[in-house]
Amino acid sequence: MTSRPSLDRVLMLLHAFPLDKSVWDGVVGPVSEAGWDVVVPDLRGFGESRYGPDGPDDEPSLAAMARDVVGILDRIGARSAVVGGLSMGGYVAMELLRQAPDRVAAMILADTKGTADDDVARANRLRVAEQVLAAGSTEALARAMVPTLVGTTTLAARPAVVDRVRRVIEATDPAAVAWAQRAMAARPDSLPTLAGFAGPALVLWGEQDVVSPRSEQDLLLASLAGGRFEIVEDAGHLSAMEAPEAVSAALVRFLAEVPAGPG
Repeated sequence: MTSRPSLDRVLMLLHAFPLDKSVWDGVVGPVSEAGWDVVVPDLRGFGESRYGPDGPDDEPSLAAMARDVVGILDRIGARSAVVGGLSMGGYVAMELLRQAPDRVAAMILADTKGTADDDVARANRLRVAEQVLAAGSTEALARAMVPTLVGTTTLAARPAVVDRVRRVIEATDPAAVAWAQRAMAARPDSLPTLAGFAGPALVLWGEQDVVSPRSEQDLLLASLAGGRFEIVEDAGHLSAMEAPEAVSAALVRFLAEVPAGPG
């Protein structure tokens, strides 16, 4: 995380589940070179924000994660930022928009959904939460998730990326997985919130993403008055890890059109 961001060119990037801020490793450099201060936190429970031995002590909610983001903006002295989120990070970005719209100058929603879970998806999240806590491990979760998180091109031709995704998931705290799954299961429909946002927005989608399908991207775009759409070729749900060059280029193009503000 940058220590002394400028007041008008701050980009906050929020990572996917069940990973950490390393999702954005290949993106930070190119966007920073374009003149932006890139802030990449670990969301609560993940990476360097891992829970202590007693685990989480509050009720699971995306609202708590969004409050954490507001706290980071306060600490660095940024009144607002461009906020981008991949998958779960997108859910947190939309919750931030719901809670504190004045802190969001522009939005980047990558491989995410604006709709709430249906009953089947919600039940699956709650089941996974129980399973990882019972197992005390995320190894089985990694085996189950990796083939759907990355695209077919990555599975066939990017073994280093596949291995990296697997290792990050295996290192994730089961308590963080369970807490986040329960938080995501309870999230509301964010499409009405997006419809009230008049600022610039980018919807970014890996063309091989089977987790957040194209139909969900169309709903996001229909809700965003200032939305534009870019497809990341040869990438799945974790587009920023699978095709960081293409994602970086898309972000730089979008950010070049975002008016500088007071921060």
